[in-house]
Amino acid sequence: MAASDHLALDDQLCFALYAAQRAMTRAYAPLLEPLGVTYPQYLALLVLWEADGVLVRELGDRLALDSGTLTPLLKRLEERGLVTRQRGTDDERVVRIHLTPAGKALRQEARKVPIALACRAGFDPADKRARAALAALRGELRALAERLEEPAA
Repeated sequence: MAASDHLALDDQLCFALYAAQRAMTRAYAPLLEPLGVTYPQYLALLVLWEADGVLVRELGDRLALDSGTLTPLLKRLEERGLVTRQRGTDDERVVRIHLTPAGKALRQEARKVPIALACRAGFDPADKRARAALAALRGELRALAERLEEPAA
């Protein structure tokens, strides 16, 4: 293959990110199993643990999920007794998501998940340099996402 041929799969940034995301999701599965939630449900709960009572639209924006994906996810969390959906009194189209006491209590159990995942990924949370490297990686990935969301020049 010629050096100028940039179509090799292993040369694709998109494939490296895709493979990393799939591996990340698989690594989360055994950590989330004791909590009884899926990876997307865990992400929704993370947002709610930060700010209970967010609008469904805000939650979707924060997670970059459309309503067709978010609604079934929230319905399953509601069936599990972790959240409630409450329509606005002034405008029924406005729906807020609130944690139930069980949803709030699950936060304590979930506290060990990020630490276990960091260790699984090779970052020692007790090591200052490892924490800095992990923070730098997150920053680079966020910056990449922001650049890719900008309109093409």
